[in-house]
Amino acid sequence: MNDFTLFLGKFLRHGTKIASIAPSSPALSRLSVSGIDWDTVEGLVELGAGTGPITQAIAERARPDCLVIAIERDPDFCARLRRRFANQPHIRIVEGDVRDLEAILNHHGMNRVRHVISGLPVPSFPRDLRRDLFAAVGRILEPDGTYHQITELPWVYRGLYRRYFNEVRFVFEPRNLPPAGAYFCRGLKTQPGE
Repeated sequence: MNDFTLFLGKFLRHGTKIASIAPSSPALSRLSVSGIDWDTVEGLVELGAGTGPITQAIAERARPDCLVIAIERDPDFCARLRRRFANQPHIRIVEGDVRDLEAILNHHGMNRVRHVISGLPVPSFPRDLRRDLFAAVGRILEPDGTYHQITELPWVYRGLYRRYFNEVRFVFEPRNLPPAGAYFCRGLKTQPGE
């Protein structure tokens, strides 16, 4: 089964628990990891790795000594990711929940990261899960770190991310199907309002 078929099947069965009907395009994946200084970054986290297109974009850029933690909840996606990145020991595939982010990082010898890249369907999360996600991100993200979030509804969620971050920038990527983009956020607020 190819990535598209697997992704579409998951979307049809689970709806908004899966972020999209299809994996991110190479163009969207490259966009999602832009702005990272690959010469200096020592570790980063990917949330909702799916079948791995963003993980692949990271793998193409990250140095072998940069620890990459790719977290995915779905066991089928995790199995595919483990096969795909088996020969890259600096990329760790973790089947887990984002609410356990701190414990997952500690298990891999990390406390904080400079970048978090997310493919999660954050806008469809219940409010308490969204709050828990950003609280967990706040505990592991360096003060000057960035949070990158892909989306398939360009511009619609700027207000949502402004509730959580002081700086929010959106970049459109028309070559994805459907058209999509990425939010680049910095300065997580200590007491965000919903």
